Amino acid sequence: MPHPTTGSRRSRRPAALLTATLVAAVLTSGTAVTPAAAATVTEPDTAALAASLTNQRLSWEPCGLDGVSPEDVADLRLACATVTVPRDWHNPRDGQTIQVRVSRTVASSSDRKGILLVNPGGPGGSGLSLAPYVAQSAPTLAEHYDVIGFDPRGVGQSTPLLCRVTYRDTDVTNDQITQANVAGCRSTELTRYITTEQTTYDMDFIRVLLGERKLNYLGYSYGTWLGTWYAATFGSRTGRMVLDSVAAAGSPTLQETWDLQPFTRDRAFQEQLMPYMARHDDLYGRGTDPMKIREMFERAGGTRVGMGPFMFGWFILGALYDTQNYPTAAAAVNTVIQYYEEWNGWTPEQILAAATAKLLVAPGITADDRAYIEQARVTAEAALKTQRDRSRLAQGTAEYTYDIDYVFEVIRCQDGQWNDSIGHWNAFSRRLTRDAPLVAPYLQNPPACAYWPTSNRMPKFDKKTFPKVLMLQDELDVATAYEGALAASKKLPGASMISVDNEGSHGVFPYYTPCVDDPVYAYLLDGRLPAERYTGCQAVPLPGETAVFEVGGKLTGKGTVRTRLITDDMREANRMLKRMLRTEPGPSYPE
Repeated sequence: MPHPTTGSRRSRRPAALLTATLVAAVLTSGTAVTPAAAATVTEPDTAALAASLTNQRLSWEPCGLDGVSPEDVADLRLACATVTVPRDWHNPRDGQTIQVRVSRTVASSSDRKGILLVNPGGPGGSGLSLAPYVAQSAPTLAEHYDVIGFDPRGVGQSTPLLCRVTYRDTDVTNDQITQANVAGCRSTELTRYITTEQTTYDMDFIRVLLGERKLNYLGYSYGTWLGTWYAATFGSRTGRMVLDSVAAAGSPTLQETWDLQPFTRDRAFQEQLMPYMARHDDLYGRGTDPMKIREMFERAGGTRVGMGPFMFGWFILGALYDTQNYPTAAAAVNTVIQYYEEWNGWTPEQILAAATAKLLVAPGITADDRAYIEQARVTAEAALKTQRDRSRLAQGTAEYTYDIDYVFEVIRCQDGQWNDSIGHWNAFSRRLTRDAPLVAPYLQNPPACAYWPTSNRMPKFDKKTFPKVLMLQDELDVATAYEGALAASKKLPGASMISVDNEGSHGVFPYYTPCVDDPVYAYLLDGRLPAERYTGCQAVPLPGETAVFEVGGKLTGKGTVRTRLITDDMREANRMLKRMLRTEPGPSYPE
């Protein structure tokens, strides 16, 4: 079915797609799936495993969710319910249960196709608001599907996971704090049950309670990993599946996805954001040479010292996840350059106040940009408050205990064994300093997963039951690298892939162009995959522009993008920074 195009520019991604990515142990109860067990082709029967819980009746009530007006609640017939599930699907008869909160919009057409379960990624992203987002932004789907969102176990309105962590007054380095966090989470009882595998059982049980024979699925980012795990476990019960912005599907762990991120972020910054600023010298006044603008940013401290690290972390990096936010990212880069001459040794709170005030009145900033800036400000204020509270708690105390939300690390670490060699991570850190110096200062090496042993692993794909999935991927995606998605497309049996050339956003559908969206509608509504395995589409112009500019690699005649993880422009920028650090004293900020 053709997609009714509603505009020439796509809407901004739902906030959950961005926040979860910004800012895993030996399962001591014996609940982990061993590689041998994972290879079995026998599908679990969640109805039988849940026993009497299968008889529960869901109580649906209208629910207010972020970004959903009361009028939309009524129009979409949006409602929420709570599902009780076994805490441990491998030992459901132990009597321990947890709760999973779900949302639903109701199909309006008599030609109902079933349910479409959606997940925004993370790991640990709340998915309740994604159901109305999909229903509103893709109304043709909402006509034919009940769109189901949910907060995965451990997250949001579902039974939450908070790790009780004890810190010593000697825990002062990032690595010491990471190890304390891992130790605290591994000793928190609920942690062992907060895994992708357990969540896939919850998903199938939601299908059972809704009386559906098949589960259709749309997952973004980590949600593609979650969907792949579900299809590998419940292949015969998987209907149509769209994987948008693919995270290491087909790999033994999520490490590959995160290993690629430093390079993809440096690539998007240099290949797309810097040229964007150069094309808008009328707004930013920094000239028309992208490399000269990068040099000014680095001379002002870049992401190493001064205002740059704060601005990059809270206003630039998040904006790179959605090209519609490029005016904010460009204004933030410009603010770093401006404040190089005005730096006063401000506290983070003073930086936040000054930077927000300047960004809100920057040239080219729209009402949507101001909303994004305000959202980033609120998030930053909350993080700074947490830091202050923890600092006060630690004062004069040899040991202190703190409850932390560590679901992001818990899930990605417990889904497969990461490299646990400290030597490996030291070498990786040196490589980042050389090849991804923009983002390198932000990365924690070794990561938490290096200290988190696990025997858990995604089941092998059964070609007889694994569904033919449709994949969507942007070329300069900063969170899930194009290179990783292309590799995944060759591992997933019968996968078809749509590539969007010259697009840097994280999250594709709906894109509001026929080339991208029509195949998604044809597949989800009629079961028709594209005739060719790979389809190449062109991006839409960036904000304030009417033309699409070639960046990164080029679209091939075979429907894929020929690109490189480290481009020539990146190498030139890295050499420039290396010379600057070696030959210049660096920025000096007055006290």
